[in-house]
Amino acid sequence: MSFKVTILGSASAKPTYNRHPSGQVVNIHEQHYLVDAGEGVQQQLIKYGINPLKIREVFITHLHGDHLYGLFPLISTLGLYGRKTPLKVYAPAPFGELLENHLKYFDKELPYEVIWVEVDTTKHTLLSENRTVEVWSIPLRHRVPCAGYLFREKEPGLNVEKFKIAKYNLSIAQITAAKRGEDIWLESGEQIPNSELTYRPYAPRSYAYLSDTNYSGKAVALTKGIDMLYHEATYAAAEQRTAKDRGHATTADAAKAAINTEAKRLLIGHFSARYKDLEPLLTECRERFPESYLALEGETFTIEKER
Repeated sequence: MSFKVTILGSASAKPTYNRHPSGQVVNIHEQHYLVDAGEGVQQQLIKYGINPLKIREVFITHLHGDHLYGLFPLISTLGLYGRKTPLKVYAPAPFGELLENHLKYFDKELPYEVIWVEVDTTKHTLLSENRTVEVWSIPLRHRVPCAGYLFREKEPGLNVEKFKIAKYNLSIAQITAAKRGEDIWLESGEQIPNSELTYRPYAPRSYAYLSDTNYSGKAVALTKGIDMLYHEATYAAAEQRTAKDRGHATTADAAKAAINTEAKRLLIGHFSARYKDLEPLLTECRERFPESYLALEGETFTIEKER
């Protein structure tokens, strides 16, 4: 069962010739979620082999253009592709006004429905769930209302040890009951505890996307024990004052967040256009948190299963 993140863009607001603005696809069990949609996001999807029709839901952190301007062309293109299923877009207000005007002037006859779900950026709220995943909002500290997103895999169902099936000659009905968590009674009258028969195939995995934001203790607390953390690192550590004033983070802030969440891996992105070479930013992070990586376009980061 897959759990991976593909980077579509990790630049900040000012255009650069070699980096696109923010966008990622989170793939959990082949369910694809688009997180932020900077300019050119639909071209990036195609470039990196992701069918836009596979996008299940869209999560927008805030209403700055480098996180949003690519969504409206994508909505139009999905109509040209013949999408039929509704598309939910989770975003702060007043996104609904922007969507309404786009549909009024550009997409009056879409073959599918676009549904806006308002995100309260002050609350940690369960926004979306199905049998395999939950998506939660994470309040962030930016110049405008902004929310990060936490993707948490639900606990997988129990498996029954094959050698125990043979040892106790379990029937299909008994195996099914064991998978439901029940103890099993044998024909001899012996009771076999469920814990002796079953195991969890892997631990639930998790990923948090925190952009754009100052360092936030609240966000850290809400993402404790995360498997992989994306945290913006717009500026180098020496630019702490600039970062704070503009509602952004430095490499030191990102590393601090990773340390305090006890993350297993840190991805950094939303790089200022002033940095032509990103390696010094990575070095600053790795000096504090060794498992740090650049969120480079086209890179896919996989969260492996662990027992």
